[in-house]
Amino acid sequence: MRPVIQWCAAIGLLVVTAPLAQAQGTYPDRPIRFVVAFPPGGATDTFFRQISNELGTALGQTIVIENKGGAGGYVGWQYVSSAAPDGYTVLVAENALGINQALFKKHPSGFDPLRDYDAVAAMGSTPLVFTIANNVPANSFGEFVAWSKTVKDKFNYGSAGPGSVAHLSAEVIIDGAGSQSVHVPYKGGGPAAAAVAGGHVAMVVSALPVAKAQAEGKLIKALAVTSDKRSLSMPDVPTLRSDLGVKTADVALEFWWGLFTPKGTPPAINARLQKAVQDTMSNPAVRERLQRVDTDPSFAPGPALRVKLENEIKNWSAFIDAKGIKVEQ
Repeated sequence: MRPVIQWCAAIGLLVVTAPLAQAQGTYPDRPIRFVVAFPPGGATDTFFRQISNELGTALGQTIVIENKGGAGGYVGWQYVSSAAPDGYTVLVAENALGINQALFKKHPSGFDPLRDYDAVAAMGSTPLVFTIANNVPANSFGEFVAWSKTVKDKFNYGSAGPGSVAHLSAEVIIDGAGSQSVHVPYKGGGPAAAAVAGGHVAMVVSALPVAKAQAEGKLIKALAVTSDKRSLSMPDVPTLRSDLGVKTADVALEFWWGLFTPKGTPPAINARLQKAVQDTMSNPAVRERLQRVDTDPSFAPGPALRVKLENEIKNWSAFIDAKGIKVEQ
């Protein structure tokens, strides 16, 4: 009887695991959805569209980009975390994932990126640019700071939403400048960039590729970059720390991007995605395209991306707690 039971158990295990093994072996055999948790036109959307064709070629499959904005990123983030862990729903995330966790600590939804995702690969980073509306009477960072201190009831600045990179980075820069402000959240970086271009808010911190396009179109004024050295593509814009001497909190003032899958995605599938990212970021055409807008086309494997996210949460928590920054939930 025992051999029969063991034989049946073995057959049952084979029935359960065979489809999974087959799926991993043929992955990907249909289009893959890459989810951006913010509307089109923002930093993450702009970055990923610059590499999506080559990434699709590396995967040998069609890439479908889905913008699922809302609730400061949580709509898209939770959508991916609750998706089937089969490699066909992948999150294209930025460091807002960590900043949000630092800001909210425990979100009402219970969402936790370290618990709910597998980190797949880091894809690159870019500096930020301090931009102001054309209707603000300032043409340098010093002039803006002086003007800001004359504004009755504080000046307003826009962001991609509470806990976004633009939100907290602006808080760091404004704190370093000794100014006072009012945060005006939008539903993504695209709408926030449009708001400063339209003069609806005085200032927005943008990713360099977004700010460069706006500055070249004379839609905004770019006053400072957060990189240690001047941007090769915006050489006339001074650096915040080295050139202007603004002392800021010890946090990374940049955008970085990475891929995440729902927790429990088979390691072989994550490895396939990781290899495709590595191949894409080493592609000469991709590297040249990104470097033209001061985006570092760097690759790092999943474990390094997880450590990066952990450090982001820790470092931003220190600043947020020290300044008592809170938002309504």
